[in-house]
Amino acid sequence: MNSYPRRGLHGRVVQVVGQRIAQGVLSPEDAIDVVSLEAEFGVSRTVVRESLKVLAAKGLVDARPKRGTFVRPRADWSMLDPDLLRWRFGSRTDENFIGELTEVRLIVEPAAARLAASRRTEEELAKLDRAIMVMGRLGTTAQEVIGADIAFHCGLLRASHNELLERMEGVIEATLRSNHRTLFHAPEWHREVPQHRAVAEAVRARDEDAAEATMRSLLTDTARRLTGAI
Repeated sequence: MNSYPRRGLHGRVVQVVGQRIAQGVLSPEDAIDVVSLEAEFGVSRTVVRESLKVLAAKGLVDARPKRGTFVRPRADWSMLDPDLLRWRFGSRTDENFIGELTEVRLIVEPAAARLAASRRTEEELAKLDRAIMVMGRLGTTAQEVIGADIAFHCGLLRASHNELLERMEGVIEATLRSNHRTLFHAPEWHREVPQHRAVAEAVRARDEDAAEATMRSLLTDTARRLTGAI
């Protein structure tokens, strides 16, 4: 996946234009006015062109002779690109998109937990334990809880020792950040700590059925609470 410097003028152009495309402000087939972007951001044409190259690598834009630069059809977008996932959320809550991501997680994470139960190492178990400890610690900040939750779920993907499942980390992180933005102040959010612990214990015991079932239960409960909070 193509990365870019997120700070500075280049990063600003990539982020703003990418978010406009991802959130539908710019629609597929819409033209992108390079000259207007130069004026809007106060940057050179080189900066704009380099920024558009990053977006082109993510399948968002293209350029053709006599037509100029335009937004590509959604079917061409790299939907699992972490930046695109982040841009689609922005500062809003996209109910349909959250639903799609939840469906993907329900397919992927229980299976990953099952594999982790048979393949995990002691080091990987220790990382899961540390994440749970941070999540349940008194006085933990919101950012620490979010980071620990991401570490737990991505740690399970890595413990599956399946490279393709590990590539789903961007999807998991984007979903969790959105979930926490919606649910963090809900009084029952902390109920997930014992659920995470149950998943870890099943993985520790190499109980594949329990690992899969407890992960599915955790995700289903979170999805239920999200539906009520959105």
